[in-house]
Amino acid sequence: MEIIEKIKTNKSIVNQTEIQRFCIKKLQSSPLPNPKSELWRLTNKSKFSKFLDYSVNKKEPKFDTPYPKTSQNTIRLIIGENCQIKLIEKKYSIQQLSEDELFNHIKEQISFCDQNENWSDLLNLSLSCTKNILGLKINGSKIPPIEIFSHASINSLNAKTLVIFLEKNCDIDLLQVNLGKENSSLSQSTFFFLKENSSVNHGVVSYGEHKSNLLNSLNVIQQKNSEYNLGSLHFKFNYARFEIRIKQTSGNAKTNIKGMQITKKDEQISTYTKIDFNGPNGFLDQINKSLADDKSHAIFEGSIKVPKIAQKTDACQLSRNLLLSKFAQIDTKPQLEIIADDVKCKHGATISQLNEEELFYMRTRGITLPEASKLQLSSYFQEIISFIPVSKDRWDLLDKLLNDN
Repeated sequence: MEIIEKIKTNKSIVNQTEIQRFCIKKLQSSPLPNPKSELWRLTNKSKFSKFLDYSVNKKEPKFDTPYPKTSQNTIRLIIGENCQIKLIEKKYSIQQLSEDELFNHIKEQISFCDQNENWSDLLNLSLSCTKNILGLKINGSKIPPIEIFSHASINSLNAKTLVIFLEKNCDIDLLQVNLGKENSSLSQSTFFFLKENSSVNHGVVSYGEHKSNLLNSLNVIQQKNSEYNLGSLHFKFNYARFEIRIKQTSGNAKTNIKGMQITKKDEQISTYTKIDFNGPNGFLDQINKSLADDKSHAIFEGSIKVPKIAQKTDACQLSRNLLLSKFAQIDTKPQLEIIADDVKCKHGATISQLNEEELFYMRTRGITLPEASKLQLSSYFQEIISFIPVSKDRWDLLDKLLNDN
């Protein structure tokens, strides 16, 4: 119960919101996730403990980012700094949700949730004060690209929550950036609600610093004829965990996911996905890539559930992994649970190393070994990076990955 007492006694949340009280009450029955469950079995206990060691930050940290300055054609929002919301409400079809609206929507999502499966969201919402919860309702198809930032501060734990409602026929590009700081923990929960005929190209870039930690959860609800595209990248965290839960509520929806995690030194980064089909004619195309070097550990576990009602589901889940060191470790487990009998589903996993023949060929042509390795890695990274809605002139992610030590 130590974590519960820590939350209750923290001075920054003495005046608890209704959301916080509701989540703390649910957490009391399961203060920590069950380490024996499949969802938490591989978690490095020491690193996870350090994630919880920090006190909740009482002041909003100064925004400091390696990301370039915003352009006139982009909306940039920083969770915790809501003053700019009023400006975009007047110019675009974007409305900020009230505290009551946020509570009703969040409560509906977590009232019947599994304590162990949704532990990250319960912790996040227990720690997120009102100023660190951003809720938006977006309408229309002429919204410029949106960037939303969450950032941590040194020697602190920061909790941020984002809630996005896309109205019917809405079409947006949204880039979400999570920035860690040295000796810090960042908790981020995101909730997406896509109404009929809406679509979003969603990018998640999580970029840490030395001894930074991240607990990142994403919950997506899709109504029929909606399309959700996710491109994600997590790197440079001592410990990071990315949880993706997507539910197609009545079928006839499309989901495309391309994600990657990169681990070096002794880092551990994991991705857990759960895709639920609750109607016919659902579609999923998912690929997750992991790259592990030095003594690091990368994890991917994916779950696809296709009940009897979800006839004619077309789902594919692939895990492709690159192991660069004999001391590194990759665990991967894509899995299907199919009850429907008229479906087209497949899954698979591969673990490989850099192609020695290609390296040798390039070296015989005068290319150095480091440069030849970069060329192979560039090809490996590019498939994921190209799916993230950010242009090269805004932020050259490929260059950052190839040259960041």
